[in-house]
Amino acid sequence: MRTKFLFTYSLLTLSSLFLSCEVNHQTIKPVSDDETITAAATCGAQGWASQNGGTTGGGTATPTVVTNYTQLKAAITNTSVKVVQVNGTITIPSGGRISFQDQTRKTIFGTAGAKLVSTDQTKDNSGILYVKRCQNIIFRNLIFEGPGAYDTDGWDNCTIDASTNVWVDHCEFRDGVDGNLDIKNASDYITVSWTKFSYLKAPKPGGSGGSDDHRFSNLLGSSDGATGDRGKLRITFARCWWAPGCKARMPRVRFGKVHVVNSYFNSTVSSSCIQAGFEADIRIQSNVFESVKNPIDLMDNKSTAVQEISNLFTSVSGTKAGNGKTAFTPPYTVSVLGTSSVKSTVTSSTGAGATLSGNVCTYSGI
Repeated sequence: MRTKFLFTYSLLTLSSLFLSCEVNHQTIKPVSDDETITAAATCGAQGWASQNGGTTGGGTATPTVVTNYTQLKAAITNTSVKVVQVNGTITIPSGGRISFQDQTRKTIFGTAGAKLVSTDQTKDNSGILYVKRCQNIIFRNLIFEGPGAYDTDGWDNCTIDASTNVWVDHCEFRDGVDGNLDIKNASDYITVSWTKFSYLKAPKPGGSGGSDDHRFSNLLGSSDGATGDRGKLRITFARCWWAPGCKARMPRVRFGKVHVVNSYFNSTVSSSCIQAGFEADIRIQSNVFESVKNPIDLMDNKSTAVQEISNLFTSVSGTKAGNGKTAFTPPYTVSVLGTSSVKSTVTSSTGAGATLSGNVCTYSGI
């Protein structure tokens, strides 16, 4: 196993510095008396996000601390702010979904327990964050909490659209209206590591989309006709946890070269876990599937390649084989845990989810 590199950042107490900046006529506060912030050292992603020049986000820029929605929106939409530190719980108002567009080199992270919450289940006013045409972005140690699944063609907790080199690390996405975290529209070079997906709230039936149980976690690629996704959607899911409540799309893949490695699936309400859609090329390696249905769903058999490599299946039912074709070979190197260690590692107190103290950057062996 490759040596683990841990970068732990010093805590800086700034006792006499007052800074403010005006963004869209709103004042956001980088730091103030007696606030403790985490200073980030430069640390790049592994997996697909290590390619194409790598992913380092805002690096060592001084964090802008936000504690309410107005500050959060101002900091995210301000291109001059390179590191955003979320403290506490911030509620997204109805229709207040934040559009994060056309930016590069930015990190958005939470201190311990930081949470972004949406309570709106309507088609137009749901959702937390929409990321579009961004590059070199890091999200770390944040909980994205939606109001629960409801099939009204609403919004995901977070959508990554037409963006490249994005690293989602140690986050949790739960109870999205349409989905938890979707990635689409030729997005590329993305790594999702140590991240937890779950549904804690019962699904709401009767939506216009027709599904009474739309706890569909992660959609990669929007349709079979989105041919601009060919050659894109290169995504790594490493040491992630599809936890109780997830029904399907863990993830559902079209077109992309997707590597799912050392992840844990244990949702007993599942109808399908990994779903191989149109022209999908999926490497399913050393994961643990426990008490789930259809761990590997070949759907209508239009995938390019679905390769099952050294996975552990415990008390599962349904399909668990690939399509007999060899998936892509990753251009990066990861240290792969044996399956006997995956469950305990992913579900530990420092495992998948927002389990860090802040912007603590660790390669964590992947």
